[in-house]
Amino acid sequence: MGIIKSDYDVEGLSPTDSYPDSAAKQISSKLPVYADENGAVPGESFTIGSSLYARTQRFANRFGVEPRGIERVPEDERTDKTLAKAGTMWLAANMVVSSFAIGVLAVPVFHLGFVDALLTILFINLLGITPVCFFSTFGPVFGLRQMVLSRFYFGWYGVKIIAVFNILACIGWSSVNVIVGAQLLHAVNNDLPGVGGIIIIAAGTFIITLFGYKIVHYYEFYSWIPCFIIFLIVLGQFAHSGAFVNIPMGVGRSEIGAVLSFASSVFGFATGWTSYAADYTVYQPHTVGRVKTFAWTWAGLIFPLLFTEILGLAVATAMTFDPETGAPTNSYAERYEVSHIGGLLAEVLFPPFGRFGQFCLVVLALSIVANNCPNIYSVSLSLQVLGRWTQAVPRFIWTFIGTLIYVAISIPGYSHFETVLENFMLVIGYWLAIYEGIAVPEHFFFKKGIKGYNVADYTSPNLLPPGIAAIVAFGFGVMGAVMGMTQVWFIGPIGKHIGNPTYGGDVGFPLAFAFSFVSYLGLRTVEKRRFGR
Repeated sequence: MGIIKSDYDVEGLSPTDSYPDSAAKQISSKLPVYADENGAVPGESFTIGSSLYARTQRFANRFGVEPRGIERVPEDERTDKTLAKAGTMWLAANMVVSSFAIGVLAVPVFHLGFVDALLTILFINLLGITPVCFFSTFGPVFGLRQMVLSRFYFGWYGVKIIAVFNILACIGWSSVNVIVGAQLLHAVNNDLPGVGGIIIIAAGTFIITLFGYKIVHYYEFYSWIPCFIIFLIVLGQFAHSGAFVNIPMGVGRSEIGAVLSFASSVFGFATGWTSYAADYTVYQPHTVGRVKTFAWTWAGLIFPLLFTEILGLAVATAMTFDPETGAPTNSYAERYEVSHIGGLLAEVLFPPFGRFGQFCLVVLALSIVANNCPNIYSVSLSLQVLGRWTQAVPRFIWTFIGTLIYVAISIPGYSHFETVLENFMLVIGYWLAIYEGIAVPEHFFFKKGIKGYNVADYTSPNLLPPGIAAIVAFGFGVMGAVMGMTQVWFIGPIGKHIGNPTYGGDVGFPLAFAFSFVSYLGLRTVEKRRFGR
């Protein structure tokens, strides 16, 4: 062996340095993982040696736990040739009650009509899922996780900032989702406390994500089916009830502001998977066509998003409120006022179906597991990107720690600060537009496509972009988001001039993207001339 590379800082040795044969002989027994000349790490190397790391991996390997974290997958281990999994992964993650809830928001929160809300759902989802589909194609090409791939855009150190935002997003949305699921379970059985529902859903999610990539894909391959059947039951029963109301479209400035703000919610949910995209295609061979990967991912995203959100919108039209006081004036609105999404679904399912309707609601509550699996699997990978010491902790241990953290947030959040937590998550969600505003120009204008990547550089800070341009452009993106956002806590100076002056119109996402995109083009040009990389 001429060169050994380590992905860990062992006794002060840099993981990015290459060692000659003499040094290799000295340190080879101390390194838990070995990489080839392209940085790919064979799966069997995780269990080599007598270190605590190796012993832990060997123990976990007995139970079929995936040992790999952010290390590059060798080509001969990319055996996942079922392209459909690229679609069913996201089909299951979005055929959930959380997606249904996005559509519901159009009526009680944004006061939109049916047609304008439907058109917003259609076109904004088409836009929002495009980055997810695009970056999903990078997994088979490089065998790298999304956050590791991001080193080619933000540099070795800059990507750590991005990883922190991704960790906050994974933990935060997992907390919000599990609270919603626990509320649904409590609506069915009042004797089940919120903490019980949280633990049930979190435990199910942990067991699946503990075993890793293959089990996550296997679960998501089938879990969407019962949820889809139940949503069809909701659709059929609601259509039969005759409660649907074709709410007319609004006009004027208030309509513009409401559409933009609703579009922001739809876009944020759809594009939210961008920072995980390549994580779920890294075991597919490089011979898989990028167009096919894009198409399967697109189909797996667009169908459940449109179906569940439009269904949620349709059911929401049945709610009526007093125009003067805003008080609910029918059973749909009353149920929603008391129990939110769970109450609305209960009004559709409970009266005609009784206990079977309760069973349906339980299944929809457990759909949160499919929604949270990408969050909790990917949070472990983002944690490993933070430093060499975090990478030296096995992925499945970070999965356990991440689960403990979001459960610890969810339990008090269930009773005390659910709304605060959700509002906070909506604010930090703008970071994805900034991420896309930097990654897209780097790929197309500076790397000029796939051929511009030298994949072996992913562990070498001195060969990756310095990251200065990306960090500064990220700051400009934050400025754009702040100026355009319309949130409960703050309305930006641009956002408040759009639509109704009281509520404004949310243009935080497009401004965040535009500010980061334009500033990065200029800054990166200067950076590349100065550093040559």
